[in-house]
Amino acid sequence: MRLTTKGRYAVTAMLDLALHGDQGPVSLADISARQEISLSYLEQLFSRLRRHKLVTSIRGPGGGYRLSREPDGVFIAEVVDAVSESLDTTRCGNKGDCQNGEKCLTHHLWSDLSDQIHQFLSDISLGDLMRKREIQVVASRQNRRHSEGDSQTINTERLSDQAPA
Repeated sequence: MRLTTKGRYAVTAMLDLALHGDQGPVSLADISARQEISLSYLEQLFSRLRRHKLVTSIRGPGGGYRLSREPDGVFIAEVVDAVSESLDTTRCGNKGDCQNGEKCLTHHLWSDLSDQIHQFLSDISLGDLMRKREIQVVASRQNRRHSEGDSQTINTERLSDQAPA
């Protein structure tokens, strides 16, 4: 199974937004700097997230993005689904044509695994992640670096190909 950069970055950006949303709208430039994700790539992702009503945009000075609902009400599977990310573990895209147009011997096993992964991610909210100590430690480090202006070079290439999970 592979989760592409699209799904990984969407979840990362949404978690960053959730962690910083209590301070008002969060700019994509700030998320980009903290998470080292290209701004143009974030714009593509947030366009999809906005269409799926997971975020709202605030225009003007001091504008940015906010979650459309509380972090406890935004589930990771929704974020992954919003950016059209597939969590399918079958070789056939769950079409059932994996062996000469018919289901292979293990099709149902891999299909059930895909369902389990989706259910697992459906049970985890951004709020759940925000409360994890490990995530709080990483966020604190990122905030410190960002406020000191010590962020690493941001990857500006368009990341649309798949990366291994």
